[in-house]
Amino acid sequence: MDKSSTPGDRSLADKLNHLFETVSPAGRGPYNSEEAARLLTASGVPISGSYIWLLRRGQRDNPTLRHLEALAKLFGVPPAYFFDDRVTAEVDAQLGLLTALHDSGVHSVALRAAGLSAESLESIREVIERVRELEGLPRDPDEARDRRSGSSAP
Repeated sequence: MDKSSTPGDRSLADKLNHLFETVSPAGRGPYNSEEAARLLTASGVPISGSYIWLLRRGQRDNPTLRHLEALAKLFGVPPAYFFDDRVTAEVDAQLGLLTALHDSGVHSVALRAAGLSAESLESIREVIERVRELEGLPRDPDEARDRRSGSSAP
């Protein structure tokens, strides 16, 4: 997904990929398409991993409401995330804060940000990115964590 795009510019594939990239089960990495399909099918919504893969690639763009509701539930977002640009913006801002919470040093900042608008949360994110740049830190905190642990991103 192009980080500079606005929610209204984003396709279903962009939104799905954003969820796959940012929402992970506790203590591990992100879901893959096959795993998501198994979980959705086990919850009573049959779907194949290849169909999810096609949705993520933008080669299919008209899934059933039932599939979108199940995907939304898997990622803990409202189904409106896929249809309503305002909801998409709010959820993405909240996901950005949740991602930041993985760094325990920002916990108190995140708690103070509770209840702020999506626009305000975006402004805070931009300020944080600028301060990271001024301090010579990578834009992505995961990149810094990977450097400290000696691992590299795929």
